[in-house]
Amino acid sequence: MRNRYQRGERRSNFSRFPNKNKNNAQYAWSEKDLVKSIEYSKKNRRFEPETNYTPVSCFDDLPINRQLKINIKNKGFKTATPIQDQAIPHILEGKDLIGIANTGTGKTAAFLIPLLDKTSKDRNQKVLIVAPTRELAEQISNDMKALSQNMHIYSALIIGGTSMFKQIHDLKRDPEIVIGTPGRLKDLVNKKILDLSQYNNVVLDETDRMVDIGFVNEIKFFISLLPKQRQSLFFSATVSKKVQDILAAFVHDPITVSVKKHDTCANIYQDIVRVSKNQRKVDTLIQLLTQKEFNKVIVFGNTKWGIQKLTDELIHNGLRADAIHGDKRQNQRQSILQKFKRSEISVLLATDVAARGLDISDVSHVINYELPMSYNDYVHRIGRTGRADKNGIALTFVSDFN
Repeated sequence: MRNRYQRGERRSNFSRFPNKNKNNAQYAWSEKDLVKSIEYSKKNRRFEPETNYTPVSCFDDLPINRQLKINIKNKGFKTATPIQDQAIPHILEGKDLIGIANTGTGKTAAFLIPLLDKTSKDRNQKVLIVAPTRELAEQISNDMKALSQNMHIYSALIIGGTSMFKQIHDLKRDPEIVIGTPGRLKDLVNKKILDLSQYNNVVLDETDRMVDIGFVNEIKFFISLLPKQRQSLFFSATVSKKVQDILAAFVHDPITVSVKKHDTCANIYQDIVRVSKNQRKVDTLIQLLTQKEFNKVIVFGNTKWGIQKLTDELIHNGLRADAIHGDKRQNQRQSILQKFKRSEISVLLATDVAARGLDISDVSHVINYELPMSYNDYVHRIGRTGRADKNGIALTFVSDFN
């Protein structure tokens, strides 16, 4: 039986993706591979968590700061996720840790909670958190502020696209926690504003994405400047050869916690949307977006120009849409994200700059309007829906003509 998203009857004339590296674990793939993967997921899908995980302990049982426990409760955390339950005790013991987990599994709190506790008990502890994208860094910063309410712990957010003058001012206040992206952090290190030798607690978050973007040299540069005596926490969804090289220099006698069972969540329904040569692709997209159930949608494309043009056309057709991409200033991007979170707009269009770091609840659909360049990019895109064990739908446009 034909599913309701498909259009046309003929098989696709699959076009090949640019081959980044056949031996790369990022899986450069073809459109045919993508369709096979999605069809397999449809046959084996489940709309409930794979296991009913029972935490070993609850947040109240942890030997942490009393105010931190209050903040955890106020944040709405009731029970620990698997990565939190398994990682937090080891981090509290001061161990180096490698955490392997998909996005949306609660790993940010898994490292923030023990590090905030550590800092509250010893003001000589300083924390550096490195994230691949501005959006993720800002999300971590927001979570940190919520979890550190009334604890008198100060932080600095060091990202591109915003005032370096303000960031220098924030660093001069000697914050306990610095959260940043590699490019801006390196700028301030080179200007001798930021001294990494002071940071005895370091987190590399979503390291695989930093490697994908091309920050390998920056990460190795940071590691060379860090104190030898430190607690090192490493989080990643995948561990490629390049990531393994970073691990070897970064962690010492680490505990490994892996809660990743599959590349994609079982509660994300994946499907394809076939577009025939007699159809305008954008018309098919508009037809989908005007359906009632498409209430909070992220649409992914590959270029800044293409995404902005598509956004303009959707707005022209009466849809509440906006876009984030590299040509938008950081304050514009954050304003648009807030509008999307508040449902003031229902369609967010983005390039892969947003494929990591967006933690937005209740995204009903992710649409790959243009094909991702690799399997990992696909996984990261569709991970914007189906978060925290909720159900989600991911649709990918493919050609359906000879």
